[in-house]
Amino acid sequence: MPRLAFANTFWETWDRLEKPIKAGVRKAMEKFQELSVAELHADKGLHLESVNNARDSRMRTIRVTDFWRGVVLAPDDGSDMFLLLNVVRHDDAYNWAAKRLYTVNTATRGLEVRNVLAIEQLTPSLEEVAAQAPTLLFAQHSDTVLRDLGIDDQVLRAARAITDKAQLAAFGGLLPEDQYEVLQFLAEGFTPEEVYRDVVAVRRPVETSSGTEDSLAMAIANTTSRITLVTGPDELAEILDKPFAAWRVFLHPSQRRVAYRPSYNGPAQVSGGPGTGKTVVALHRVKHLLSRDPASRVLLTTFTTALARTLRENLALLIDDEQLSNVDVTTVNAYAHRVVRELSGRAPAPITDADELQIWRRIRRHLDLPWTEQFLAQEHRHVVIAHQVESREDYLRVERRGRGAALGPRQRQRLWEAVEAFRLELQGARATTQLLMCAQAADLLATANLGEHGYHHVVVDEAQDLHPAQWRVLRAAVPAGADDLFITGDPHQRIYDSRVSLRELGISVAGRSSRLRLNYRNTAEILAWSTGVMDGSPVEDLGGEGNDSLVGYRSLLHGKRPHIEGHPSEQAEVAAVVDRVRTWLDQGVEASEIAICARFNLMLDKVNKELAAAGIPAVLVKNQPNADDEGVRLASMHAMKGLEFRCVAVVGATAKAVPFGKEVTPLEVDPRLHDADLFKQRCLLFVACTRAREALAVTWNGTPSPFLPPTTNRTRQGAE
Repeated sequence: MPRLAFANTFWETWDRLEKPIKAGVRKAMEKFQELSVAELHADKGLHLESVNNARDSRMRTIRVTDFWRGVVLAPDDGSDMFLLLNVVRHDDAYNWAAKRLYTVNTATRGLEVRNVLAIEQLTPSLEEVAAQAPTLLFAQHSDTVLRDLGIDDQVLRAARAITDKAQLAAFGGLLPEDQYEVLQFLAEGFTPEEVYRDVVAVRRPVETSSGTEDSLAMAIANTTSRITLVTGPDELAEILDKPFAAWRVFLHPSQRRVAYRPSYNGPAQVSGGPGTGKTVVALHRVKHLLSRDPASRVLLTTFTTALARTLRENLALLIDDEQLSNVDVTTVNAYAHRVVRELSGRAPAPITDADELQIWRRIRRHLDLPWTEQFLAQEHRHVVIAHQVESREDYLRVERRGRGAALGPRQRQRLWEAVEAFRLELQGARATTQLLMCAQAADLLATANLGEHGYHHVVVDEAQDLHPAQWRVLRAAVPAGADDLFITGDPHQRIYDSRVSLRELGISVAGRSSRLRLNYRNTAEILAWSTGVMDGSPVEDLGGEGNDSLVGYRSLLHGKRPHIEGHPSEQAEVAAVVDRVRTWLDQGVEASEIAICARFNLMLDKVNKELAAAGIPAVLVKNQPNADDEGVRLASMHAMKGLEFRCVAVVGATAKAVPFGKEVTPLEVDPRLHDADLFKQRCLLFVACTRAREALAVTWNGTPSPFLPPTTNRTRQGAE
C-alpha cells in the first residue's frame, strides 16, 4: 500500500478550492490508500500519468475532476512514498509540473523545490547587472562556506550575482526553500556558524541509513517543516477537515527566522500587515520556547476573549497536552483580574465602558465642566492612568502626549477635581475600571513572588490594542532578561482606544524588531484595494522608534477584484448582499466560510432577517460558534478582528457609519484626538476588508464612506 504526504504548496491553495474539487481530492487520496503501487498505475479513475518534458522525471498528474488535476511526485527508487504537490486546472497542471525540480538539500537532507526554468533564464541577466555593481551581497563568503551550508551549484551561481537584500527577496520565490533561508540569514548579518546552528543543524537528521539518504521517502521524512505525512485513513480525513493542523507545521523562511531564533537578549517584536502570519509566528514561538525548556511557564495573551479562545485552539494543534498545561492563554485583563484577586484577597468588580461614561456625565454636570464626558474619560485613560498620575501636583506637571487641546493650570485644577470625584465614586461603590484594575495588578506584581504569579516568558498577540497600564502588567509578569517578551502586532490595525510607545514604558525592542511583508491570506486584488483605505498616512510603530509603513506589503495570490457597489436604499442593499451570499453558496463555498459584517448590529439584524427568509442559515460571531456550526457568520466590524473567511461582505459602508461621528472627537475640542479617532475608524474598515481571502464585496446606500478609495468613493463599481 503506498504512503501519502502533502506538500506546503498544496495546503496553500486547499482552502480556496471549490467544494466539488475538494471532493475529488478526497476521493483520489482515498484511492491512494486503498490500492497497491502497481494498481495505482493501472487505475483508470486516477489516470496517473507522466509529464512530458518535465525537469523532474518523477512528476505525475492524477485526475481530480474533469477539469482539475493533482500534481504528484512519484518514487523512482522502488519505495512507496507519493507526495501531493498541488491541485490546479487541467491545462495549467502540466505547465506547473514541467518547470519544477525537487532535490535533496546536501546539508539539511530535506526535500526542496525550485523553479529550475526561471532560475536558468534569470541568472544571466543578474550576472550582467552584477558585473557593474560596486558590491555583491555574498562576496565575503567563500564557495566552500556556502556549499557547507547546503548551497548547490545552480543556486551558488545565482547567489554570486545578487547585489542586495531587495534583489534576493525578489528572486527568493524561485529558490529551494532551505537554501533561500540560509541566504536570508547570511544577508541579515548572521555568521556562517550561526546559520549552521539556527537553520541547518536543527533540521539535519541525527543519523541516516546508509545508501538511503537521497531516497524520496527519507527526504520527505526529513522535511517536517514543509511536508505533512499521512499514516492512515482516519488521519487523512481529519487533516483534510482541519487543514490548520497541516498548514501550521511549516512556516515561510521569513517567519521561521523570527519564530525559531534560538534566543533574543531582551524583548522582541514582530510587526506586519494583515495576513502576514504574525499570530502563527507567535504560536510557533511558544512551541520553540517550550522545546528549549519543557518546564517553562508561558503566558500567551491578547486583547479580547474571542481571540484568546482562538489562540488556545490553534496552539493545541501545535503542541501536546503536557506542553499546553504550561501555557496560560488568556486576555491581559483576565490575568490582571486573577492577580488582584489572589494577591489582594478581594475580587475586583470592573464596570463597563458605558457605566464609566455615565459616571463622567454626572460629574461633568455636577461640577459644570466645559468638557464632554468622552473627553474626561479619555483624559483619565490616556494621561492620568497612562502616566501613573496619583496627585494634583503630578497632574499639573505631566506632559499630555497625544492630546491636542492645551490645558492651562486653572483648567487642570478643575479637571483634577473631576478625577478625584470619579475615584471617590468608584471607591464608594467598591468598583473599578479595567485599566485601574490593571494598574493595581502591576503594582501588586512589583512586590510579589513571581515564582508563584509570574512567568518565564510572555508572548503577546495583537499588541497594538493594549494600553500602557496593560503593558505594565505584562512587564511585571516576567523578569527582565533574554526571551522575556515576544510581541506581535500591527499599528495599522489599531481599532481600540489605546496609544502606546513601548520605548517610553521601558520595553526596548531596538535591534530585535522584524517586519513581515508577505501576505498569505488575501489575493493581491483584495489587498491592493484594502490598502487604499489607509491612504498612506505615516503611522507610529509599536516600539516608538519611528514610523511604520505598508510599503512593500504584498501578496503572491491572485483572484477577482473586489465588488464595490452603492445602492439607492438600505432595503436594496440588504437584498443584494443576500443574492451575493446565495451566489457564493452556489459556487461551492461553505456557509461557515462566508462572513457579513457591518458597523452596527442593527444592520446585521436586518441582514439576518432576510437571510432567514431566503432559507440561508446564519449565526452570530459574538455567540462564539464552533467551526462545524452551520451558517453564514454575522459580525460587527470590531468582532472581525483576528478572523478570516473565504468570502466577506462589508455592508453599510456609509458616511454616517464609517466614521461614526459619536466616536470622533470634534476638531475644535482636540485636533490631535480628532485625527487619532478618524485613524481608528479607518483602521476598522481596513481590518474588516482584509478578513477576506478570495472574495470581497463592499456596499453602501446613500453617501459612501469617505474612507473608500477615490476610484470607488462616489461611483458604482461592480467589476469583478
